[in-house]
Amino acid sequence: MSYYTEQGLEKLKTKLHELKTHQRKEVADQIAEAVSRGDLSENSEYKAAKEMQERLEIEIDKLEEIVSKARVIDENDIDLSKVAILTKVKIKNTKTTKVFTYTIVAEEEANLKLGKISVESPIGKGLLGKKIGDTAVVNVPAGKLNFEILEIGH
Repeated sequence: MSYYTEQGLEKLKTKLHELKTHQRKEVADQIAEAVSRGDLSENSEYKAAKEMQERLEIEIDKLEEIVSKARVIDENDIDLSKVAILTKVKIKNTKTTKVFTYTIVAEEEANLKLGKISVESPIGKGLLGKKIGDTAVVNVPAGKLNFEILEIGH
C-alpha cells in the first residue's frame, strides 16, 4: 500500500485514463494502418506498433495496480514527531552545513525541483522514522551523507 496526496492520486488516475483511452486508440490505429499494408511477416511498422502496444499494456497494468493499492492520507492524520510519508522535513548536511527542505512522497509524486523526494529514494529511506535532533546516515552512490533533522512539519 502506498500513500498519496489527493492531487497525486488524481494525477495517477488521469494518466491511467489517458493511457487506456487515447493512447490505446492511437496504438490500435497504428496497428490497423500497418495491417492494411499487407504482409505482416516483413512489416517493420507492424512489429514496432505491436511492441508499443505491449509496452503500453505493461504500463497500464502497473498503474492499475498502483491505483488499486493507493490510499489518500489526510495531512491532519500525520504524526509530526518523526519523519514519515507526506511530512516536510528540514535537514542539514553535517559536513557542508547546507540546509535542505524536502517533502517525503510516494515515488510517483517525486519531483526534486519542487522539493518532493521519494520515500523509496536513499535520502527518503534514510530519513524515515527520525526525530528532530536525530542524525540520519544516508548511503548514496557517492558514499555516506549525514543529515541532522532540524524541523518536521506539513
